[in-house]
Amino acid sequence: MNRSKALLASLRHVYSFISTRSFSIRNQVPCFSPSFSRFDAFAYPNRFLYQYRFFSSEQNSIAQLVLENDWSNALEGELGKSGVSLSHETAIYVLRNLGKDPEKSFCFFKWVIRKTGLRPSSSLYSLMLRILVQHRSMKLFWVTLREMKEGGFYLDEETYSTIQSFLRKEKLTSDSVALTHFFDRMLKENAMDAVVKRVSDVVSRAKWGSEVERELQDMKLVLSDNFVIRALKELRDHPLKALDFFHYVGRFSSYSHNTITYNAILRVLARPNSVGEFWSFVDEMKNAGHEMDLDTYKKISRQLQKSRMMADAVRLYDFMMDGPFKPSTQDCILLLRALSVGPDPDLDLVFRVARKYESTGYSLSKAFYDGIHRSLTSVGMFAEAEEMVNAMKNAGYEPDNITYSQLVFGLCKAKRFSEACKVLDHMEAQGCVPDIKTWTILIQGHCTANEVDKALICFEKMREKGFDIDSDLLDVLVNGFLCQNMIENAYKFFVETVKTGNVKPWQATYRNLIENLLAIRKYEEALDLLRMMKKQNYPAYANPFDRYLAEFGTVEDAKEFLKALSSKDYPSFIAYLNIFEAFFLQGRHSEAKDLLYTCPHHIRTHPKISELFGPA
Repeated sequence: MNRSKALLASLRHVYSFISTRSFSIRNQVPCFSPSFSRFDAFAYPNRFLYQYRFFSSEQNSIAQLVLENDWSNALEGELGKSGVSLSHETAIYVLRNLGKDPEKSFCFFKWVIRKTGLRPSSSLYSLMLRILVQHRSMKLFWVTLREMKEGGFYLDEETYSTIQSFLRKEKLTSDSVALTHFFDRMLKENAMDAVVKRVSDVVSRAKWGSEVERELQDMKLVLSDNFVIRALKELRDHPLKALDFFHYVGRFSSYSHNTITYNAILRVLARPNSVGEFWSFVDEMKNAGHEMDLDTYKKISRQLQKSRMMADAVRLYDFMMDGPFKPSTQDCILLLRALSVGPDPDLDLVFRVARKYESTGYSLSKAFYDGIHRSLTSVGMFAEAEEMVNAMKNAGYEPDNITYSQLVFGLCKAKRFSEACKVLDHMEAQGCVPDIKTWTILIQGHCTANEVDKALICFEKMREKGFDIDSDLLDVLVNGFLCQNMIENAYKFFVETVKTGNVKPWQATYRNLIENLLAIRKYEEALDLLRMMKKQNYPAYANPFDRYLAEFGTVEDAKEFLKALSSKDYPSFIAYLNIFEAFFLQGRHSEAKDLLYTCPHHIRTHPKISELFGPA
């Protein structure tokens, strides 16, 4: 009861600061633009990310100056006269704000490296690389990567993986292959890598003490920021030992820690089993006169949210908002979203973020109102959610599909389905036509409650409104059938929809359905889906077929499967090898031999096949 009163008191406080801001909020709303990512109906109705430009401190004057002017010698002169000392944290902050403009980001980066005397770092290079590749500025990307290597800096595995994922997604195949070769060659050529691994091995295998320190001294380490950062990253699975190493190298007379290495150890310590030491070190860093840079904040915040350490994520947000490098509105919205998607959102934390956001002078965007509204509907506080919508209207924002979708989501979560259905009627009456995402939330809500029949009624109603099914909704309905063990119904619905609905299913939907069909020995149906995958240029999903054929399949089944795998005359050698190995594991040697006799000559004579079957 006391907690409930406290929550309502916090809520009234939020309403108070919103309602008292009855000025024309539209005049104070920053310039932002929404970007859309893949829809995830029951995690969060719509993902809207807003880029927010906010200048509130002396450090921001550099970002503002660069954003408002074309790059030129005159601008460089103005930057030199700005009077603001350019720290590593400031450089990271400005690059983050320039992330939408890769060429201007590159010009600023080059100015920092060449004209300011600021010592570069691998984290600064990594951020620049991520900005360039995200905007497909590949010429500048390769220039920067080569300069990074020539400067003795290390492309860490995390940055490499992030960039590779983007290149593959965008089908930049030649760049992807070149980056793989570059990274592999860098690891082989860099002698430091072996030393880092030796340090990690010595530190991680034993309790810190004189023996560990003696072994490290015998290595005669040559310390640099780059070396220390790499060693700390290598020790990330042993955060407390990483901290011991950090303090150890700090005692060397020839080396002193700086902002770069302080931020590096923070990234390692922000874990469940070392969060106490993390916060102690945040204070230590502050007392030493260093700041957490914005790139470090973003990575740590994501790490804490992923581990569901939400109280620490909010505490970190508070800390940064009180400092010179404030997170953007986008960061606030993402944090509010993370707070609302759990099974039992903590509204105390939601309101704490809201109060901090408002108290530091940020203008309130619609996304902010939606963030609070989403949290309220997620925990079933519908009356309070309605008051929030009224406050939003008073601020000049009308409810839209995002707002109503969140309400539908909350009502479905509370199993109040008839009310959820009425929301869509209310939307139309208010002139806000429900979109495919809102319908998907409503339908998924029914499916989650095993009300597939009612979900299909909603689906038919949606079709009558003129909407076509998309990949998201198809996946929702297929999963609805599968959750009720209606596997054949799921298959029939899927096939009919793909044939008549002009929709390309996700790979995950194909895979899920294939696994379920094989589980009930519906081999022909599963094989039919495999052929459909191939027609839509998806890679064949062979693994479950190998297991099924080894246990239940005939030689003819295996031949049919191999034929379906490839549009060429024969599938790859590895496809044959997998089938043979699966048969052998099940002890079905005679079937394996029968299949072998039907294979083309180049398969029968392959060394791996000969090794498997023996000389005979």
